[in-house]
Amino acid sequence: MPTHSETKRLPYTADQMYNLVADVASYPKFLPWCAAARIRSRKPNASGEVMEADLVVSFKVFRERFGSRVELNPCDKKIDTRYIDGPFRFMESTWAFADAEGGCDVSFHVDFEFKNAVLQGLIGIVFNDAMQRIVRAFERRAAELYG
Repeated sequence: MPTHSETKRLPYTADQMYNLVADVASYPKFLPWCAAARIRSRKPNASGEVMEADLVVSFKVFRERFGSRVELNPCDKKIDTRYIDGPFRFMESTWAFADAEGGCDVSFHVDFEFKNAVLQGLIGIVFNDAMQRIVRAFERRAAELYG
């Protein structure tokens, strides 16, 4: 399964970056290949909120919708995402934000596998570049909103 992890210090507060990533409905405005987003439900839980959301990913002839369960934990400044339905066999990601000197440390980890072996093979070729482009899109969005 492809995985990607990185931690980067950005010149924004942990709260600002947490709020940016938690705003799933805005992803189509700035994320590459994200054609649409829909929030299915939002429910409070002990640590914050659980959201179920659909994203439509579009790249060339490939267009797929997938659903995920997003656990928002504002106290710990952590966002965990787990796959519900769509083209994946497995998918999970974690964002964590910690205030640091000069801004905050943003940590991102994603691990997934497509059901379709052809798609899995194709993403393997461009996976690291795609993940870096997604993280950079969040950085650019933070600069637009908070810079």
